[in-house]
Amino acid sequence: MKLSVIILNYNVRYFLEQCIYSVQEAIMSLDSEIIVVDNNSKDDSCAMIKNHFPDVILVENKENLGFAKANNQGVEMAKGEYVCILNPDTVVASDTFLKMIKKVEQLPEFGLVGPRLIDGTGNFLPESKRNIPSPLTSFRRLFGIKFGKVKSYYADHIEETGIGDVDILVGAFFMSKRDAYLSIDGFDEDYFMYGEDIDLSYKMKKIGLQNYYLGDITAIHYKGESTDRNSVYIRRFYGAMRLFYKKHFKSNVVFDVLVSVAIRFLSVIHSLRSHSKGKRIIDQYFLVSENDSIADKISIKLNTPVVKVTLESIPNLGDRNIEIIFDNDYITYSQIINQMQLLKNDRFTFKIRPKNCNYIVGSDFSDGKGEVVIF
Repeated sequence: MKLSVIILNYNVRYFLEQCIYSVQEAIMSLDSEIIVVDNNSKDDSCAMIKNHFPDVILVENKENLGFAKANNQGVEMAKGEYVCILNPDTVVASDTFLKMIKKVEQLPEFGLVGPRLIDGTGNFLPESKRNIPSPLTSFRRLFGIKFGKVKSYYADHIEETGIGDVDILVGAFFMSKRDAYLSIDGFDEDYFMYGEDIDLSYKMKKIGLQNYYLGDITAIHYKGESTDRNSVYIRRFYGAMRLFYKKHFKSNVVFDVLVSVAIRFLSVIHSLRSHSKGKRIIDQYFLVSENDSIADKISIKLNTPVVKVTLESIPNLGDRNIEIIFDNDYITYSQIINQMQLLKNDRFTFKIRPKNCNYIVGSDFSDGKGEVVIF
């Protein structure tokens, strides 16, 4: 088998369903499998998979095992030469995996490879490519201070749409050879959530393999679905960083104290900023579709007119506060990803209606929960 796609799910049933639909489209011409590991979700994620995706291999954990251990479960049972770790709040294009595999088969000493990720508004996510977060690099990120020759937290030496060797790739979406993943014992299970991708990327580098960022391949990562981006997130993330330093760097008491103080301070600031965000006011909704019935149903649900438009008429929608809803029965995920990048601006937001589904999903913020509207 060529590829195993492993999706770890926790209470994001609708985003998971959309993710699987996009993955199915992307693996049609590959000898492949989809493995969903569910970390004891309380919603109907598992029932949805059993009813809608009988060919998907489902692992139902009886407790939340965390990101590292649950993904390792999936890799252990995978049959593919390549394994892809994929978050459920992602959407891939139809040619994503074919292009990635073609690229990695030409790359020397390949360890991990990851694509360019955009959020639900079409904007680039800079964590798609990062430098090793040494204590000084993280200090710079914490306080926003540039000093000396200390590297930026993000790998700015590679263009957003470029291709190159990077230190760290994001755990939301990367591909590796299964043998290489297992040779370094996969994700370190001392991490429950956050930091596992940094540790794994660093371990690949330590055994002499290279991690590559592929900026010419783009996927959507809604980012806020699997976890709230709140003060708890800040504490857990930087707690994971401290574990990473303990494992891979010399202990520094002064730095440890500074980070502890900064974590507490930033937790409060981030929590206040997150709670201050309100729902965006939309002047007009547009549905990119040929289906009048869907437009009518969404109009009733939103209690406002939804205007049906064609793909060709999108650029002429004006400069009001607009929400564009893409009907996946009419427009492919590849086209949706392209349109989101072309249309991105402060006045446009986007939602997607997955094929044959009675809901729309999307996210207006890269650091908060997205939205599901069932009609």
